[in-house]
Amino acid sequence: MTKNKHIAIVGGGLVGSMMSIYLAKRGYRISVFERRSDMRKNSVDAGRSINLALSNRGIRSLDEIGLAGQLKQASVPMRGRMMHDVNGKLTFQPYGKEGQFINSVSRSGLNKVLITEAEANGVTFFFDHRCVGVDLNETSLSLLSEGKTTHMKFDNIIGADGAFSSVRGAMQITHRFDYSQDYIEHGYKEFTIPAGKGGEFLMEKNALHIWPRESYMLIALPNPDGSFTCTLFFPFEGSPSFKSLNNPNDFFEFFNKTFPDAIPMMPYLLQELQENPTSSLLTIRCYPWAIQSTLLIGDAAHAIVPFYGQGMNAGFEDCRIMNKLLDEFDDDWNRVLPIFQQNRKPDTDAIATLALANFIEMRDLVADADFLLRKKIEAKLHELFPDRWIPLYSMVTFHENIRYSDALKIGLKQQHVMDIVMKTPGIETTWPALDFQSLVRQIEEA
Repeated sequence: MTKNKHIAIVGGGLVGSMMSIYLAKRGYRISVFERRSDMRKNSVDAGRSINLALSNRGIRSLDEIGLAGQLKQASVPMRGRMMHDVNGKLTFQPYGKEGQFINSVSRSGLNKVLITEAEANGVTFFFDHRCVGVDLNETSLSLLSEGKTTHMKFDNIIGADGAFSSVRGAMQITHRFDYSQDYIEHGYKEFTIPAGKGGEFLMEKNALHIWPRESYMLIALPNPDGSFTCTLFFPFEGSPSFKSLNNPNDFFEFFNKTFPDAIPMMPYLLQELQENPTSSLLTIRCYPWAIQSTLLIGDAAHAIVPFYGQGMNAGFEDCRIMNKLLDEFDDDWNRVLPIFQQNRKPDTDAIATLALANFIEMRDLVADADFLLRKKIEAKLHELFPDRWIPLYSMVTFHENIRYSDALKIGLKQQHVMDIVMKTPGIETTWPALDFQSLVRQIEEA
């Protein structure tokens, strides 16, 4: 039955390529339409990557399609955050227990691997094909390539074409379609810390480096070649902001004052300031994701800000859950599509909320003494009761069997308990004597 079904995937990015592999392995005929040229033959736009943090949810999906080992070899483990204060003092904060880490991977490098694997499984990619129309009633696409528009009909269409999805655009003009987009006041610009002369890393290799400065921050993720991809998350307007520092000399002076230990390692700072784009960050929520035989997945359905490192991981999890439902319901798409969206929507709403909250944590709190004490107490709780108190970050990042929505609910209960604990007089010195078992019991009884 699956061999007779022709499925179109609009968007050949990470999630579209991943979904195509899952479906091709099930025996479907898959055509992927991508508006960009083949990135394996053409250079990717500079300054638009934001290195990705591959964690357990994404690894599980890669493992199911046979690529986890290959991608781990091309990634750099990050075991925690390395904080840089304004004087260059370093503080390391591990992400989880010993042996737990997330992986820094190149967006374009991962995408190339997925496209090649998809083609090896029989997927056909149509590059330089822009989707300019979707007929939801006919399950057909209008595709523009080389100045010509063609119309093609399919059994199913999957929109994996990102935050500004053309497939979702067709859905937005249908009856009772809910949609919202919310931009944050910050944008981002990418910079580079190149490798040393011998290809060595100029900073700690196995860490995500953060320069938290309250209302903004600089981060750096390692690359296998010894370089770091840096991202400045910075307000568009106000002081300081991209708008107020539009003069290169002013920007350099600001950078030198604010990130003094970073600037000696950034020889291309001013060049990249002028050449790399300043991009925006937004959250998109919509529903339904499925109308008739057309489905949205990934950023097309639930774009989020990057501050929990879960955008790609959530998209890959979409693909895994969709594949699991096809297993459970014998490839009956009429049954699978409504179940998929009903089950998945609460989880993507939850990770959107968590991602926004984590921006505040990363830029404001990671250097705060009370926050660090709170984390120390939570780490002790997890050490004493590893299955009964799991820190929120660990639930999201390392425990792929815990749904995002459940992690958020448990995290709010933990926050309530810890808020009370932190008000205890003298907690800075008395915390080792806390009744830790009682704290765990409060979570379980809430």
